[in-house]
Amino acid sequence: MTLKTATALLAFALTLGINAHAEEVGSVDTAFKLIGRNHQVVVEVFDDPKVKGVSCYVSRARTGGIKGSLGLAEDTADASVACRQVGEIAFTEALRQQEEVFSQSASILFKKIRIVRMADVKRNTLVYLVYSDKLIDGSPQNNVTAVPLPPGLPLRMR
Repeated sequence: MTLKTATALLAFALTLGINAHAEEVGSVDTAFKLIGRNHQVVVEVFDDPKVKGVSCYVSRARTGGIKGSLGLAEDTADASVACRQVGEIAFTEALRQQEEVFSQSASILFKKIRIVRMADVKRNTLVYLVYSDKLIDGSPQNNVTAVPLPPGLPLRMR
């Protein structure tokens, strides 16, 4: 194994460890499928891994049918995010200006739903953007939410 390959694998492994894990809150069926699960909108929640007291709720489409039940279908790029203060806010470490905090596969290959946290230092606010990307042809569909920090708690930046 070359040094370049080893470095790439290490960077990939570290990226996996940074992303938060989502818990399913619930789902609703949007279309009946005779065979396999129905098409759904799923609501999941994850806690920001570097900002205690902030949770993000993500709604996204999940394809049903036979392909969806087997994990072979490609979900649409439709997603929405709402992040809220759910407790006292504290930073586990200094934040980057912009960093991915969550990603989840939306197809068997190359499509992901991603959430990026951005720091608006001037307004002392955390901004969260959800979007979908694909290796060849991503989607411009997106949604944004913001969490203002309490007065007296400045952003900790790298």
